[in-house]
Amino acid sequence: MAKPNDRYVLMIETTAALEEACAKLARSEFVTVDTEFIRESTFWPELCLIQMASPDMEVLVDPLARGIDLKPFFELMADPSVVKVFHAARQDLEIVYHMGGLLPAPLFDTQVAAMVCGFGDSISYDQLVSRLTGAHIDKSSRFTDWRARPLDDKQLSYALADVTHLRDVYLKLKEELSREGRTDWVDEEMAILESPATYDLPPEQAWTRLKLRIKKPIDFAVMQAVAAWREREARDRNVPRRRVLKDDAVYEIAQQHPTEPEALARLRMIPKGWERSQPASALMAAVRSALDIPKAELPRIPRQPQLPEGAAAAAELLKVLLKIVAEQNQVAARVIASSDDLDRIAAEGEEADVEAMKGWRRKLFGEPALQLLNGEVALRFVEKKVEMIAV
Repeated sequence: MAKPNDRYVLMIETTAALEEACAKLARSEFVTVDTEFIRESTFWPELCLIQMASPDMEVLVDPLARGIDLKPFFELMADPSVVKVFHAARQDLEIVYHMGGLLPAPLFDTQVAAMVCGFGDSISYDQLVSRLTGAHIDKSSRFTDWRARPLDDKQLSYALADVTHLRDVYLKLKEELSREGRTDWVDEEMAILESPATYDLPPEQAWTRLKLRIKKPIDFAVMQAVAAWREREARDRNVPRRRVLKDDAVYEIAQQHPTEPEALARLRMIPKGWERSQPASALMAAVRSALDIPKAELPRIPRQPQLPEGAAAAAELLKVLLKIVAEQNQVAARVIASSDDLDRIAAEGEEADVEAMKGWRRKLFGEPALQLLNGEVALRFVEKKVEMIAV
């Protein structure tokens, strides 16, 4: 048992205790969840601690305890009768997806809900707790080594605060969403977080993480092949991508096309002697496979579409409109529309197939955007602010 903040909190170190705790938590309408992990030296995050709380219970789970089976935890995460509440959930969900082969559902991300409720684009957890509850979180243990055992009371207290305060935050945000009629807005965002495609990028698509610094289709084909090889190698060895091959090395290989050790050794970004290693052989095989692609079948380099005449200016007006709409409705602008959305709407109007033209976003911003583009409304500066007026 641990005793942070003069209160006894259950630290679970056995499968039996975890099964009992999860059975009790499953009786609640919602459970707040957070994880502590380390990933500086690995491809996959190393789970070091799990924190959970219901309205009348709070537990810490030690996933590093010898012999513990996390199956009861994953079953709770999959329980459709219990809402799983996270803050900035993406990395936590990635861990659950990788280790348990599932994604928590139903899901509620308080960071997303806070953006919908007008708390800014990416409010931190401690700021949100302070604004909604008045509580102050001691962040001095934020960068602790969560693999170390035993964890002291200060570390446990910090970890537990991530889920105990989250209960009040969730209830207050849920109430605000219901009062403003915006619950469905958050539900749409949760669908993205609950999709496996969000966390399982195929190696063949690993090139999308890189900047396109190449100009020739053959270079692009080599870049795709090398990025895919690096992704598989990093996953298999459970090391960061940069430990396998740095991004600059990928760009250099894409331009130089080394297929023999001597050519690979001449590259500036390749460590001395590495060209004779087994990974280097596999890398050069990937390069050769790309070079064997017939010219007519080479991949086309994605290009940012050129905006038609006048669209760039229209996009700038839409940025101003987006700011107005976001401020008037107390919603973070980035939840409503992205820069790419604005460019597409400016260029394609009604035909733009973007999120800003669908669902609640269309009513909030898409329709006023079309009115602006069609000359039905205008923007004017009056009394130190910009406003929209009918024409």
